[in-house]
Amino acid sequence: MENAVSFPPSWRADARVLILGSMPGQVSLQEQRYYAHSRNAFWPILAELCGFSPELTYAERLLALNESGVALWDVIGSCHRPGSLDSRIAAESVQPNDLPGLVSQLPELRLIACNGGTAYRLFTRHFGSLVGAERPDGPAVLQLPSTSPAYAAMSFDLKRERWRAILEYLAKRDS
Repeated sequence: MENAVSFPPSWRADARVLILGSMPGQVSLQEQRYYAHSRNAFWPILAELCGFSPELTYAERLLALNESGVALWDVIGSCHRPGSLDSRIAAESVQPNDLPGLVSQLPELRLIACNGGTAYRLFTRHFGSLVGAERPDGPAVLQLPSTSPAYAAMSFDLKRERWRAILEYLAKRDS
């Protein structure tokens, strides 16, 4: 599968954190599920941080994530990529998702968390105007370590520790 097309976003209007991947890998695309690779650390980490079992069905995990205040999507809507590695994405083929459209529907959004360096670089290249000096009221942006098994330079425990940074943004604000 060389032409990859991402999934629809998973979200609720009360989301406080939007997690962005770059583009689902081959296993995820085949199974039509976010982070479907058995060695991807995404579901074990988010299940622990958000207080649900990683053993739930996929639909239940998405629901639990959304109920915890987390929305999920990808920066790229479609691209040409042989295999699963982000390094194989043909830059000229990248068609970004409508992130401004989604963000406009998330009034409580406090953080855009990029799952890995590629997601972060693509987000800032295509959507830097959503955040930063020109949008001081906009959400914070954070680059987190990739949960992909291809990113083996960091241990699971260290990845989990770095991902804990989303917890302060998930905390409900006092009324």
